[in-house]
Amino acid sequence: MDVEELSRVRASVVPSMEDTWAGLAARALPGPPEAEAVAQLQSWNLHVFMRAARAGGAANPFLPSDVVFIEPPLASA
Repeated sequence: MDVEELSRVRASVVPSMEDTWAGLAARALPGPPEAEAVAQLQSWNLHVFMRAARAGGAANPFLPSDVVFIEPPLASA
């Protein structure tokens, strides 16, 4: 793999402790309807979403150490 291929980084944010999926979706993906934006974020961030589902769906599923991707996985060349 060439170094040029490694230079593109997937867009992400570190959520605050007050963030919810809906709030994060409103800021990161303002175009689509809220339900669609939340579903997109959750599908791109199963490492956070599945932890929350397993814990009973707490109101705030985010930890201070979470990295939440705000774009789909990058296509491989």
